[in-house]
Amino acid sequence: MEKITLPNSDKSFIESLIPQKFPFVMVGEVSEYSESHVISGFTIKEDNIFVHDGIFQASGLIEHQAQSVGLHTGYKYFLLGKEAPTGYIGAIKSFETDVLPKVGDHLITEATILNEMLGVTLVEIVTIVNETVIAKSQMKTVVK
Repeated sequence: MEKITLPNSDKSFIESLIPQKFPFVMVGEVSEYSESHVISGFTIKEDNIFVHDGIFQASGLIEHQAQSVGLHTGYKYFLLGKEAPTGYIGAIKSFETDVLPKVGDHLITEATILNEMLGVTLVEIVTIVNETVIAKSQMKTVVK
C-alpha cells in the first residue's frame, strides 16, 4: 500500500480512531499513513492532565506515543470499514527524552511498525518539537 498523506485534525474523526476519550486523548491529528508508519500531531494545552507547572510530563509523552500507534491501528481498521479496537501498551522496551515539551508546543510523532503478529505490534517511535528530536522509544502494543 502506498503512503497516504491526509492532514486531518477533525477532532471527532481522530477520536473515532482511538479508544481513549476526553480528557485522556493525547493525539490531535494524523498527517500521514502507510501500512508501516503513521505521523501524528498534538498541541499541548494548559488543561492537559499530564501538564504540571507548564511542562508536559514524561508519562504524557509516552501516552502520546502509544496513542500515535493507536491512530495507525485505528486508521487501518477505518480503511477496512471496521470499528477501532481497544489497545494497550504491552511493554516499553526503551524510552529516552532529552527535554520535556511545554504548554503550547506542537508534537510531531512518527511511529514505524517493525513487526506485527497476532495482535502484538513492535514499534519504533520518534517525537519532534520545532524540528528537534525530543523523545525516542520502542514499545509493544497489544490489540484486545
